[in-house]
Amino acid sequence: MWARLVLAAAGAITAVFVARDAPNFDVIEGMVGIALIAAVVVAMVLLGWRRKG
Repeated sequence: MWARLVLAAAGAITAVFVARDAPNFDVIEGMVGIALIAAVVVAMVLLGWRRKG
């Protein structure tokens, strides 16, 4: 379920910058998906540090 949500968001963001019929759309969509996951992890870590200190 979460993977589908992340890929849907990544597809929407990627479609703003790259045409959906471009040959490298899937690769860029995967890269954007990984960047979204990394951003969520970084946000969680920063919020955890803020609550501790």
